[in-house]
Amino acid sequence: AATRQDMTYWLQELQQKRWEYCNNLDAAKRDSRTSPTPSDFSKGLVAKDSPGSILSQNASAERARNILAVETSPTDLVGEQAASQPAPVQPSAINFSLKQWSTEIKNSMSSLRKGNNENRKSIFYTTEEWEMLDPTPKDLEDSMALEEKRKHFAEGSKGRRLTSSAFPFDFGRIPHKTRRPLKDMIGSSKNRNSSDSSPTEWCSGNGNKLVSELQLKYQSQQEELEKLKKDLLSQKELVRLLQQTVRSSQYDKYFASRLCEGVPKDKLELLHQKDDQILGLNNQLEKLNLEKDSLQQEVKNLKCKVGELNEQLGMLMETIQAKDEVIMKLSRQLSECEDNTSSQSGAVNSPMATCTNKELQELDRLKDNLQGYKTQNKFLNKEILELSALRRNAEAREREWQAKYTSLEAKLCQIESKYLILLQEMKTPVCSEEQSPAREVITQLLEDALKAETSEQPEQAFFKPHLVSEYDIYGFQTVPEDDDEEKLVAKSRALDLRSLSLSENREISTGVKWENYLASTMNREMMRCVELKNLIRSGIPHEHRSKMWKWCVNLHVKKFKDSTVPGYFQTLLQNALEKQNPASKQIELDLLRTLPNNKHYSSPTSEGIQKLRNVLLAFSWRNPDIGYCQGLNRLVAIALLYLEQEDAFWCLVTIVEVFMPRDYYTKTLLGSQVDQRVFKDLMSEKLPRLHAHFEQYKVDYTLITFNWFLVVFVDSVVSDILFKIWDSFLYEGPKVIFRFALALFKYKEEEILKLQDSMSIFKYLRYFTRTILDARKLTAIAFGDLNPFPLRQIRNRRTYHLEKVRLELTELEAIREDFLRERETCVEKRDLISDDEEDS
Repeated sequence: AATRQDMTYWLQELQQKRWEYCNNLDAAKRDSRTSPTPSDFSKGLVAKDSPGSILSQNASAERARNILAVETSPTDLVGEQAASQPAPVQPSAINFSLKQWSTEIKNSMSSLRKGNNENRKSIFYTTEEWEMLDPTPKDLEDSMALEEKRKHFAEGSKGRRLTSSAFPFDFGRIPHKTRRPLKDMIGSSKNRNSSDSSPTEWCSGNGNKLVSELQLKYQSQQEELEKLKKDLLSQKELVRLLQQTVRSSQYDKYFASRLCEGVPKDKLELLHQKDDQILGLNNQLEKLNLEKDSLQQEVKNLKCKVGELNEQLGMLMETIQAKDEVIMKLSRQLSECEDNTSSQSGAVNSPMATCTNKELQELDRLKDNLQGYKTQNKFLNKEILELSALRRNAEAREREWQAKYTSLEAKLCQIESKYLILLQEMKTPVCSEEQSPAREVITQLLEDALKAETSEQPEQAFFKPHLVSEYDIYGFQTVPEDDDEEKLVAKSRALDLRSLSLSENREISTGVKWENYLASTMNREMMRCVELKNLIRSGIPHEHRSKMWKWCVNLHVKKFKDSTVPGYFQTLLQNALEKQNPASKQIELDLLRTLPNNKHYSSPTSEGIQKLRNVLLAFSWRNPDIGYCQGLNRLVAIALLYLEQEDAFWCLVTIVEVFMPRDYYTKTLLGSQVDQRVFKDLMSEKLPRLHAHFEQYKVDYTLITFNWFLVVFVDSVVSDILFKIWDSFLYEGPKVIFRFALALFKYKEEEILKLQDSMSIFKYLRYFTRTILDARKLTAIAFGDLNPFPLRQIRNRRTYHLEKVRLELTELEAIREDFLRERETCVEKRDLISDDEEDS
């Protein structure tokens, strides 16, 4: 391109073609790709990151591309004007083929678009041969002089391989006037090179050296000539496509200008749309024809292979039949010989004896052959068995090494975790106030431990794997960025989690059981059963969680869904957006405070924020009595990680309206207070020592557990344990919360009993759940050690405590009314304002 604007113009045209080509390829791949199992279940924010999921075309990328596009038009310096300008650098043979010809094509295209028929001189070919334009005599003289200078420079370099142009004149500086075929030009260049390189003209003094130099020069020019031919073929195809495009555009322009005069603009736009659709259908038809040809060729190849196999089978059958006939013949001869020998044992007949001896010898020879074949067959069978055993042993060794590698990696995680904790403890001295040299060393080691691997130290990648990533599979940050001490503890916890996951992978995974169960239910509807409950309690695999969560939600809200009209969720959302919604203000305030440590909800532009807003608004319109309560946002955020918006909405309906009692998420939180009292009763029964310990030091642990019940352990346990709890919770109901709340205390019972003051106990209770990492052990405690755990007992205790809490609330309301009356009558108390009145 002559100017930067022209370059931008052609680059934007190239980008447009490339974008269309890639979109067509993606569409073809999506159409041709089929799934072996019906995937009619929804996918959430986390499930979309799975490797097996198929993503549709990104519409937001298309919109962003249209917005950011820079429309550039070519300048006046195009066509023959740009072709006559001098090139900025001396083009080599490769530059000539890749740059000069593309420039000529672009300039010719621009001159064609202008419609100037007199000056339309392009390099497009119209016959089987390409045609180029001859240089003028003056330009030839200039180029020959330049070539002589290059020759003198090559002679002075003494054997250095030339990389300049193999042609005797510079195409980039010569304006073309007349036409000449490209083959003649290449041939004449060859002749000149061969004549210039003739050894007989340079054999006077140092002839041998010149001969070797000219041979090297000739070889280099031959190689460049081959490259030029290859580039010529590719550019020829490019020009052919461009010529077709130009012809079609001129044809459309001609007929459009003649036929479309006086036609309304809307009809013209409709015609253009139809033309675009026709072009797209033609392209699809060409692709389908190509696929059809390839499939037909593949069918032919398969038929040929089948024919060859049939021929081989026929030959083998004939061989076996021939062997069977030989065996039968030999068997008959043997029986006849034995009969003849027994019948003529008394008679002495020498000719018959001689014949019998020959037959016996032949029979012995055949028996030897048969024995040899049997031995050979046994040997080959033995070889096959030995090779199979060797293969099995190799596979066993590979599995053993893999398990050993995983074990070593898990141990490395544990050692690094202990190393970080040890450094943290040694950083602050206990008795001495002054800093010792050891403290400086520990501080430096801490900085090195927290420093991530950089590209400046590539050798570490060969010795130490990248054990902890920035985010886990659920999108939660593994290591925070604010506090150094918290960052250290979080990294140690992440290493311990990695170690546990690696250790569990060595054992028999539940993934195989899940695959077998889902395969058995492929053609029938899943039903509640003991096998499914045990599988869910062991944890749903990441790739099946979306499907199972949606099935569990539909299981509980089927009666609600059946009574609603289609598009119920969208109707609720539309009403909440269009009409006045008192809960919308509080929802907006809590959106970014929901899960700030999860990448799907960390910023206002995150994908999960808009989905979270829609679900909460729709639910507030469905339940105006509740509207919005703090805690609902976290429930929806967890559901959206594996479910789509509508399914997450029904998941929230399941939790609030099916699982939890009434008034659980209302302003008084009556149901939540009742469950805390029920939990206290269960603590006194299941964990009496721990309950007595709390009573002794007057520790109200319900201040900690209240949030566990309200948001189902969100932000209270590590993410791996959290989603295993939610698996069982969505299938079995709220009883699971009581089980896991007791299991958490049971898990750390001995450590809590060692604490001997209320402050240390309460401080430990605030963070101890984040130190529990072994999900398998916690699940075994929740569903094994705490049995029996009847739901009827929980319901009876809820009824009992509900009455007590209501009586207490009635007494409080009476006290409040008395206070209000007293304040109205007493002048001194009129200035007192309650919290509720201040908020209102």
